[in-house]
Amino acid sequence: MNTMFLAAQAAQGGGDYSFLIMMVIIFAIMWFFMIRPQQKKQKEIRNFQNALQPGAKVVTSGGVYGTVRSVDLEKNIINLEIAKGVTITVDKGCVFADTSDSLATGGNYQK
Repeated sequence: MNTMFLAAQAAQGGGDYSFLIMMVIIFAIMWFFMIRPQQKKQKEIRNFQNALQPGAKVVTSGGVYGTVRSVDLEKNIINLEIAKGVTITVDKGCVFADTSDSLATGGNYQK
C-alpha cells in the first residue's frame, strides 16, 4: 500500500512542471492577443495627443466633437472650438481621435 502512495506522489510531482509550463503558455497567449495590442493602441493615442496642432478636428473622451484652436503644452490643456464662437478647455489626455476621416464618410459633426 505504501508503494502505491509513493508512486502516486511521484506521478503528481511530475504534473507540477506541466502545470507550470501550461500557465506560462497561457500567459504568453494572453500577452500576444490582449496586452500587447492594447499597449500599441495606447502608444498611438499618446503620439497623436503629443502631435496635436491647431486646426485638427478631434473627439474627446466625452464624445464632444470640435476643432483644436490652441495647445498649451506646459499646462497640458487644449482649447477646443465646438461651435462657431464657442470654445471649451479640455485636458490633452481627453482627446482621443482625429475625426477628419469620419467626417468625409458622413459623420454627424457640423462644420
